[in-house]
Amino acid sequence: MRLTLAVSVTAAVLAAGLCAHAQNYPTRSIRVVVGLQAGSGGDVVVRYYADKLSQLAGKPVVVENRPGMILSAGADAVAKAQPDGYTVLITSVSSSHAANLFIFKKLPYDPIKDFTPVATLQRSYFILVVRADAAWKTVADLTQAMRGKGDKASYSYGSPPALASAELYKARAGLKAVGIPYKTAVASLPEMFSGELDFQFIDSTQGVPLLQSGRLRGLAVTSAQRVPGIELPTMAEASGIREFDIAPAWGVFLPANAPAPIVARLESWFAEIMAMDATRQFQATNHAAAFPGGAAALAAFLPQEIERWRELARIANIQPQ
Repeated sequence: MRLTLAVSVTAAVLAAGLCAHAQNYPTRSIRVVVGLQAGSGGDVVVRYYADKLSQLAGKPVVVENRPGMILSAGADAVAKAQPDGYTVLITSVSSSHAANLFIFKKLPYDPIKDFTPVATLQRSYFILVVRADAAWKTVADLTQAMRGKGDKASYSYGSPPALASAELYKARAGLKAVGIPYKTAVASLPEMFSGELDFQFIDSTQGVPLLQSGRLRGLAVTSAQRVPGIELPTMAEASGIREFDIAPAWGVFLPANAPAPIVARLESWFAEIMAMDATRQFQATNHAAAFPGGAAALAAFLPQEIERWRELARIANIQPQ
């Protein structure tokens, strides 16, 4: 009885302390963790939102790159951090919290139980690209050529959406191309330019400038709808793979059990960021689609995204490593 009372008192004291802490939040700099290398397409996304968060919070927001396990190293760092609002995860939810469940045999965290949802931000997409001087000008051209090459055909990938896109394409088109992993899409570019790699799916943030400069040729986009400003068909249109719809979603999390007042404050700030003209311009420049939503929206979206990636992993025959 005394032990139970002591535990209850301790819990009450901690709760009171967290509430008092939340009223003054933030009193110091905030750390935003991203599970990608500095300079990567995803890092550009995170740094934009971190900069806007700093403006609204009135405190420095420091971006910390924790690459590894395809965004999961960064997610793990946040899952194990104190739930005080000073460690924030901005991540591709589709990768670190959904696809990675089916790419790795065991994650060091539970994507639902170990995090507090805060907000959704945007959706991105990937582009099927080949080298600029390749003979293949359409997805049909590439498919025919890759069938001819058999297992001598190759592609690169640096993220779960890129891998899933390639494997879905392979499975439905009957290809035997070999996938070669890279830490980032940028790391594979020398082999793309030289022709050692036949194709890859690259994220729009990095891919669009390479298409505009003429260094790569785009064949199709992975989203269900065509993307304004990019004159490319969807993979569903170009390949006949009707279920092709891969558009990773970005979101914001805190560690599990974060105080509700802090979650609400961050949720409000990210809602303000999403309403900014600068954000609309940033998303348009990077050919991303706005995906605004608060904590409840992200909490509802996550289980659905996990089930969607379960089916994608099955269709693409992705084997956990």
